[in-house]
Amino acid sequence: MAQFKELVFSGVQPTGNLHLGNYLGAIKRFVSMQDTHDCIYCVVDMHAITVWQDPKELARQIREVTAAFLAAGIDPKKHIVFNQSQVSGHAELAWVFNCVARMGWASRMTQFKEKAGKDRENASVGLFAYPMLMAADILLYRATHVPVGEDQKQHLELTRDVAQKFNNDFSASIAEHGFGEAFFPITEPLIHGPATRVMSLRDGAKKMSKSDPSDYSRINLTDDADTIAQKIRKAKTDPEPLPSEVEGLKARPEADNLVAIYAALMDVTPEAVLAEHGGSQFSGFKTALVDVAVSKLAPVAGEMRRLMADPAHIDAVLVDGADRARGIATETMNAVKDIVGFVRAR
Repeated sequence: MAQFKELVFSGVQPTGNLHLGNYLGAIKRFVSMQDTHDCIYCVVDMHAITVWQDPKELARQIREVTAAFLAAGIDPKKHIVFNQSQVSGHAELAWVFNCVARMGWASRMTQFKEKAGKDRENASVGLFAYPMLMAADILLYRATHVPVGEDQKQHLELTRDVAQKFNNDFSASIAEHGFGEAFFPITEPLIHGPATRVMSLRDGAKKMSKSDPSDYSRINLTDDADTIAQKIRKAKTDPEPLPSEVEGLKARPEADNLVAIYAALMDVTPEAVLAEHGGSQFSGFKTALVDVAVSKLAPVAGEMRRLMADPAHIDAVLVDGADRARGIATETMNAVKDIVGFVRAR
């Protein structure tokens, strides 16, 4: 097998209202991984425009996601933080992958079916081709690992299929240009932690989402301490006390969700939460959860507000990150062009 340097890549869409699900499912893990891996963290603004975005609002949201990265503790000097549209290699490699991937692969993507709904004829081509751009995001840096939530596992599978097919289709050229038996790694998912999929505070069967009409369904990263407390106290629960064993959460989605949120915020297992709070009524458990959530999230919200008041600083971080990302991307694209057979300036 070809050897690749370990590298983590991940991205967050700037589509407004970052919430607890984004924090626990992605950003918090980004922070912990920077101690153990070389990391590239991207604000994937090109993905955002697969559905129409107000240009002024998009620019604000790109800065807000960047502010969340920095406020949560990501170090932009140690690792790379940038927005996707500043590095043209993402679009270039996506086109190559559009020509490698098969229509059948893209047609099976459940997220396209969900987002396009019944009116698929009216969906943008970009929404259909989104997984190929995601594959390009990852493989432009020849990333070996990607932290993904449950809803992105299928897209990562497609990324692996694209890498494998490229390596197979161009195997002779890859070897001829001195890259051994494979140019792209078969990227591995990193799925861990007790709350990789955070559910709505109003309905434990639905994922926490910015598109939910009820603001009480989610905790926004910009919520202040009083708002966080109010939302947790109003979170839907059932009349039974908390069980002492995880098995007892199986048919209780709201209880399961609140226990998972507590566990993820505290970096402990659900078993440890129930060992401490099993048998408690929800009123008492919610009070404990409020204390944990406020202590962990309120400082992030405060730092985000401070950073958002200085957009020039955020932009400077993004420009610096894009310059460094471009250096890696250019090297990859030059090699891809040689492998595919494009003629380029030397």
